[in-house]
Formats: sequence, C-alpha cells, structure tokens
Amino acid sequence: MAYADQQMSSRRVVAIAFVVLLHALIGYAFITGLAYSVVKKAVSDLKTFDVDEPPPPPEQKPPPPPPPQQKVEPPPSVAPPPIVQTPTVMAPPIQSVQVAPPVVITPTAPPAPPPPPPKPSVAKGATSRGSEGTWVTPDDYPSRALREEREGVVGISFDVGADGRATNCQVTAPSGSPDLDSATCAPFMRRARFNPAQDAAGAKIAQTGVTRRIRWQIPKE
Repeated sequence: MAYADQQMSSRRVVAIAFVVLLHALIGYAFITGLAYSVVKKAVSDLKTFDVDEPPPPPEQKPPPPPPPQQKVEPPPSVAPPPIVQTPTVMAPPIQSVQVAPPVVITPTAPPAPPPPPPKPSVAKGATSRGSEGTWVTPDDYPSRALREEREGVVGISFDVGADGRATNCQVTAPSGSPDLDSATCAPFMRRARFNPAQDAAGAKIAQTGVTRRIRWQIPKE
C-alpha cells in the first residue's frame, strides 16, 4: 500500500510539471505574437521621409611617417696619450765673446779747389773825378733828421770798378742816427765818379775796400 501511494505521487509531480511548462510556452507565444503585431502597426503609422546625407569628406592622405631617427653611435673612447716625461736639457753656459770694434773708414777728402788767381796788384789807386762835395748834398737830407736838426758823420766802404763807378757801398762807421746812415750810400753810388785804379802795366783794374767819410751838416743860411 505504501509503495502504490509513492508511485502515484511521482506521477502527479510529473503531470503538474508538464502542465506548468505548457502554460509557460503558451504565455511566451502569446506575448511574442502580441508584441510583433503592435510593433508592425506602429511602423506602418510612421511617416517615412528620405534624408539627404552630405557626401563624405574626401579622404585625406595620412601624413608621411617621420623619417627614422638615425641611431647615433657614441664616439669611440680614445685613451689619453701616455705622459712622456721630457728630460730637462741644460743650456750651455753663455760665454762672452769680445767683438772687435768696427773698422771706421774715413773717406778721403776731395781735393781742394785750385786757389783763385791772384788779384792784380794796384800800382795806382782810384782817384776822385770831380768834387766829392756834390755827391751827397743837403737835398738828400732826411726830412725827419732835418726837422730835428741832427747832424753826423758816416763812414763807408765801397769798390771802384774798372769803369770808375762805385759799387757795394756799406756803412762801416755809423753816425748814431739810423736815418742818416741809411740815406748815405744811395746818392753816393749814383753820383760818385773815379779815375779807376791801374796795375803795373798801366791797365785799368777794379779796386776794393775804398773808404770815405760823409758828413751830414745842415746848411746855414
């Protein structure tokens, strides 16, 4: 009796499980069909329209890849040169050498020019021709010395040429009045006339170093 009850309870469990599974399949089919009809109706009610999509942008070429970086190899290690110790070289001692003085070559002096020929000796000196008082006159008196009433004696030296004219007049003994000294030679050389000197043969020659004394004196009225 117990075995029969146990066998009936197992069948009932299987039957109940089958019924539950059947109901689950029916419910799933119902739900799925109902949802499909609802979605289909909603899609038919929608107003469809075409949308113009813009053309896709032109494809841009990708930038070129960067050049491969060259691998920089580290410089080879160079060993420092070996230290070479240079032996110390001692300089030889400096010996003073006496240098002979330079030879001075004295240039030979050029030969002296020949002496000028001797001047002909004056056998007869130059003599005045005419009155010496007319060679420097009161008309030659400097105006300032005349106003200041200054008088004096001027010593001169001159040459007499072979033509009898006086040249190279110079004041050798001033009078103390510069204006009287400077006014002496010009009229004297302009007016003085001489008989020229003569040599031993009687030829007319020039004579140098002839002297005279000119007196400046204001004429008395």
